[in-house]
Amino acid sequence: MSVYVDDAVHLWRGRRWAHLLADTLEELHRFADALGLPRRAFQDKSSGAHYDIDAALRERALALGAVAISRHTDRERVRAIIRNAKRQLSGAARADEHEISACAAVEPSS
Repeated sequence: MSVYVDDAVHLWRGRRWAHLLADTLEELHRFADALGLPRRAFQDKSSGAHYDIDAALRERALALGAVAISRHTDRERVRAIIRNAKRQLSGAARADEHEISACAAVEPSS
């Protein structure tokens, strides 16, 4: 079981951000707790279960044992980790995702 952190490349509000992911939700939340992240920071989205962390917190996560992954050099590994994170969505997130795709499939009648 592992916790992963990708490259801090996403620029937002003047800081660089990374994604904190894990093999299981339990492990992800436990690690986030160790970093001092509130549960409300959890991203239960169709892009995959994760926490957003800034570059400074990324360094702390690495010091605590998170595995660094890079979209530039570990593409297949990152894809596999993201696929796993997508499988960890809650039922609510899955229902929202299904509802959005179902609505998109319905064409308005004339």
